[in-house]
Amino acid sequence: MVYVRQSTLQQVSDHQESTRLQYGLVGRAEALGWRAERVLTIDDDLGKSGSSAEGRLGFQRLVSEVGLNHVGLILGVEMSRLARSSKDWHQLLEICALFGTLIADLDGIYNPSDYNDRLLLGLKGSFSEIELHILKQRMIQGKRNKAERGELGFNVPIGYVRRPSGEIHFDPDEQVQQVVQLIFRKFEELGTLNAVLQYLVTHHIQIGVRVLSGPTKGDLEWHRPNRATLQNLLRHPTYAGAYAYGRRQVDPRKKKAGRPHTGRVVKPCEEWLVLIKDHHPAYIS
Repeated sequence: MVYVRQSTLQQVSDHQESTRLQYGLVGRAEALGWRAERVLTIDDDLGKSGSSAEGRLGFQRLVSEVGLNHVGLILGVEMSRLARSSKDWHQLLEICALFGTLIADLDGIYNPSDYNDRLLLGLKGSFSEIELHILKQRMIQGKRNKAERGELGFNVPIGYVRRPSGEIHFDPDEQVQQVVQLIFRKFEELGTLNAVLQYLVTHHIQIGVRVLSGPTKGDLEWHRPNRATLQNLLRHPTYAGAYAYGRRQVDPRKKKAGRPHTGRVVKPCEEWLVLIKDHHPAYIS
């Protein structure tokens, strides 16, 4: 089996030489004695991270085929293509050792049932996981350093625009500003989100939203108010002139398998990673 993987879709698009090199291992398998019809290429995981087996149907299929004693040799350009998680990596090694499946990369061919080869494969897997951890830490620290200066860009909420210089200002459309101010006034007057929503619907008041992506990016659209939009508007610290980063953080206990963006919870303001007050114009105190 030839296993082909790239971590992101951008890598698949921009680093095509790596993809060609991985597909070229089919010829290497044939040179080692396998007939072409007995060489299977698994490329279901192109554009998926190797940090976990969750969502990687190709890797799961690979493990299953090894467990069915269908595989004599697994080929990959390097061990990090197969897995960057010690849990997944050692599970694969255990199954390969049990069924006598060999593993090969550009450096050589290894027998997981042999102690010396198993030790070397274990070290390669550990280094792959450590490398991924270091890269993530560098990226996270870089983002945090930029956020501490108030320079990390993100989509601004309704009623604001971000200028090319990076500064946050009120939306230039005065009607957009007036609707946002009206929402805060009515919330102070009526006291509940549902009452504000009912008021807006009754008086046919729409909310001006800037398009965030696509060919019409930056254009102004008017949408009917809904509960989720008002809830975000009434809780967002940007409206008080504050620059906040790290309001929503990942709780590993609430993550769901196969859904990488789950598990985020809103933290109390004292636990936010960055909070810069009086950073930009405010609608409220």
